[in-house]
Amino acid sequence: MRFEYATRASKGARNYQEDACAVRSGADLLMAVLADGMGGHAGGALASDLACRFFLQALATSAGEVPARLTEALELANAAIAQEATGNPSLNGMGCTLIGAVFGPEGIEWVSVGDSPLYLVRRGEILVLNEDHSLAPEIDKLAAMGKISWDAARADPRRHFLRSALTGTEIDLIDRSHRPLALQAKDTVVLASDGIHSIPQAEIARLATEAATPEAAAVSLLAAVAAVGDMHQDNTTVAAVRVGDPH
Repeated sequence: MRFEYATRASKGARNYQEDACAVRSGADLLMAVLADGMGGHAGGALASDLACRFFLQALATSAGEVPARLTEALELANAAIAQEATGNPSLNGMGCTLIGAVFGPEGIEWVSVGDSPLYLVRRGEILVLNEDHSLAPEIDKLAAMGKISWDAARADPRRHFLRSALTGTEIDLIDRSHRPLALQAKDTVVLASDGIHSIPQAEIARLATEAATPEAAAVSLLAAVAAVGDMHQDNTTVAAVRVGDPH
């Protein structure tokens, strides 16, 4: 199984970038990680960079089954943030979300913390693979039970509050794949920071499907986010991975 990939990032309406992303290939595996920083300009950018670097390095140099390697890499990324923040009051509250994914012959396996989405696009359809650790799903549950209106749910300013993140302390919620998810030729997997939520999932599916290459998909996705013209647009980073035809 062959994998092609591309990454792209935009600052959006901000004058700084708190997202980080990295991809590495080795042997018959492709490893990707994306993090979205929090805790102020300097702290957020540092946290996401540290998390990506330590996660990918740990994943690339470890051995054994992929789930255990993903867990170990996540723990080391979290420990790196803790060590950096120790004794530095200016970095209080530093942290990030993280998606780490491994693509191999059996498919994709992942670990994630926070609200950065992991999408699978197949034949024009889109599926969110990982859990959303923001308050949005909890608020939507209240609307589904009739306790608040859907309009109130969508307008709730707490939707983007995180229930879990890498902050150097115990991680409250971790989403893991239970087994490899088999992939098919022409599937596109998109790792993204939450800035991508400015466009609907149906638009993400359309753009990823119509794109001839992962690079074209990544460029089109960021262009669509920019076209929304949100004056408060967050940073947006995407890593698009396309499954090629078998050799």
